[in-house]
Amino acid sequence: MPRFSIIVPSHGISGRLSQALDSVLGQSFGDLQLIPVRDAPDAPAAAVAAGHAERDSRVTPVDSPPSAGLSGARNAGMRAATGAYVLFLDGDDLLLPGALAALDARLTETAGVDILYVEHERTPWWDSEPSNPAAPLLAKAPKGAFDPGDAPGLTGVQLPAWSAAYRRAFLTEHELAFPDSHFTDLGWGGLTTIAAERIAVLRRPVVRHRLRRQGSRLNLPGPHQHAVLDQVELVLSRAAEAGLPAERTGALFEQLFTHVLKTASRPERLPSGHRAFFRRACRLYRRHRPAGFRPPGGSLGVQHRLLAAGAYTAFRALRGANQAAAGTLERVPRPRILRTRLRYALDLRRPLDPGLAVYCAYWGRGYACNPAAIHAKARELAPHIRSVFLVEADQAHAMPKDVEYAVIGSRRYWEVLARAKYLINNANFAEGIVKRPGSVHLQTQHGTPLKTMGVDQSTYPVVAAQSGSFTKLLGRVDRWDFNLSSNRHSTQMWERAFPGSYEHLEYGYPRNDVYYTAAADDVARIRRELGVPEGSTAVLYAPTHRDHHTGFESGLDLEAFCAAAGEDVVVLLRAHYFYDRGLSRASGRTGRISRIIDVSAHRSAEDVCLAADALVTDYSSIMFDYANLDRPIVVYADDWDVYRETRGVYFDLMAEPPGPVAGTPEELARLFRDGSWAGPKARALRAAFRERFCQFDDGQAAERVVRRVLLGEPPEAIPPVIPLAERLPAPAAATLVRS
Repeated sequence: MPRFSIIVPSHGISGRLSQALDSVLGQSFGDLQLIPVRDAPDAPAAAVAAGHAERDSRVTPVDSPPSAGLSGARNAGMRAATGAYVLFLDGDDLLLPGALAALDARLTETAGVDILYVEHERTPWWDSEPSNPAAPLLAKAPKGAFDPGDAPGLTGVQLPAWSAAYRRAFLTEHELAFPDSHFTDLGWGGLTTIAAERIAVLRRPVVRHRLRRQGSRLNLPGPHQHAVLDQVELVLSRAAEAGLPAERTGALFEQLFTHVLKTASRPERLPSGHRAFFRRACRLYRRHRPAGFRPPGGSLGVQHRLLAAGAYTAFRALRGANQAAAGTLERVPRPRILRTRLRYALDLRRPLDPGLAVYCAYWGRGYACNPAAIHAKARELAPHIRSVFLVEADQAHAMPKDVEYAVIGSRRYWEVLARAKYLINNANFAEGIVKRPGSVHLQTQHGTPLKTMGVDQSTYPVVAAQSGSFTKLLGRVDRWDFNLSSNRHSTQMWERAFPGSYEHLEYGYPRNDVYYTAAADDVARIRRELGVPEGSTAVLYAPTHRDHHTGFESGLDLEAFCAAAGEDVVVLLRAHYFYDRGLSRASGRTGRISRIIDVSAHRSAEDVCLAADALVTDYSSIMFDYANLDRPIVVYADDWDVYRETRGVYFDLMAEPPGPVAGTPEELARLFRDGSWAGPKARALRAAFRERFCQFDDGQAAERVVRRVLLGEPPEAIPPVIPLAERLPAPAAATLVRS
């Protein structure tokens, strides 16, 4: 029997779940059972739990449906627990280093206690110092094990369920379980307090509780707020049945009604039914008030007396609840021209246009990426919706002739942004754009994250200094209604990097549809347009941007590579989109030089990928897209350690590459000379990489997005993702030649 069973519910949490599980498995005290509770085997967190179970036999995943809620998940975990003591950990929290060793030592000192209450760190989601809210409470407790009556003010009602360790035999003997419905910690804390006979405390933090940017769901307005009264009634009824002494009942009563008054004093949490809540609370107060109970002093004591008297009107007046909360629009942005600013303000007063969609890609760099693919599919499936693409003035000439556009900063730009119901972008709209009620913002993203993104960049000084205000970034995130994902890894990382209340759409990237819909003729045509000689092996070289560099640097002598790799090799150079040109920017030369073709300015990265027989890249996200083609990928990582330390990464690419890895120009050339760039080992690495990162890209992503976002079809009506084994990527030109 293990010493500890740690139960980790994971509903709605996947981005930080691996960190939570790692914090348990990495403990110096290893006699444990880890129980991740999944919603279902195919839920976002299921793959995380399964991966840990494969690597560590101490991990025992169990399932609990979302309908069972947090209480059902924890109860399912307890049924699977075999440890002497049970602990709970939220899926986005951490078990602090040395926590289990400290728990084991303290439990040995206080042998046989039913509950060991512990301190915890309460860490703001953003950059700030953690607090220790349980410390003042536990500081008043006796030093050793003690009877709960010796410290009646110390109850589980004041602590979350994960701020304690529970003896499993004690829980089984008293048939204790988390009560259904919301505020389950309140009910659990009260029930365990009533049943416990011996308790102790540990004066050190064990859990780091990371507050969510969105705040607690329990603080949201809605009818679920009435559930706090259900939990209070359950606990006080159980206390009466148990014949709890008056001094213990009084402390429990006061703490429970502190929760009740917290809700009653915030009528905004109960848009309807506030009076009914107050009346029921009054009845419970009168029924369960212990004999001789003295309300606390101050304003809280006044609230106690008004509640006991049923004085609803006076209670509302005390809390200033008669002041109506006025909803206002976000601050009107400030375009350069006052007239434009005023017009935008007027346009915001006009009704939304349900037949207008606005698109933008790469901050107005042109018709590209996911927005362009969705735009094209919308014209096919939703022709009744007028589409306008936003573009910078210097890129307007490159817009397709049949695509309506507006130049960024123009009068028309502000007008369509004010009126459009649908706004679709792969980056973010301008700072001052107002999120109007009823509008729908879709964030499509523009790659699978290897490097850190969003708020995860804050701990890397070089990139943080260039990222601007993270507060403003999160203000833009708050506008999102949907966020697109091409694989489960991305879903988890977006959740971490861009904390918000949007919905994840695991539909794949529309820009990658062409990798499954293009035919052999399309590949041949693109190669002719790019100037790729017939019969040659086209190697796409696409290095990423480096935050510690001031301009584009190819990082590789391409002329020397071509000479060493073979006579039939041609390099297609694609610089990061931050740079308009690659070869010419680096050397002052333009066009094709020898066997190098600069395709940095080509509008479509997808076309360039279709033309290439192989990809050589360092850490660019293009590798995740190119993998859909199931063609060879070689990683040229000559500065991985520097990049990882300065930019930050989400996983070790060197341990899980999409193909062979070269660290020097000589190693790279050797891979092509001896054929290992496309050999059996390369295919095996690529297959594992595709299994993980080509999860939702199947050629139908754009259709799924249009049907769900623009046509409003329910999730169950959206075409399912085609399994990877059943997909047929576009053929490579080299394959055609050999055939």
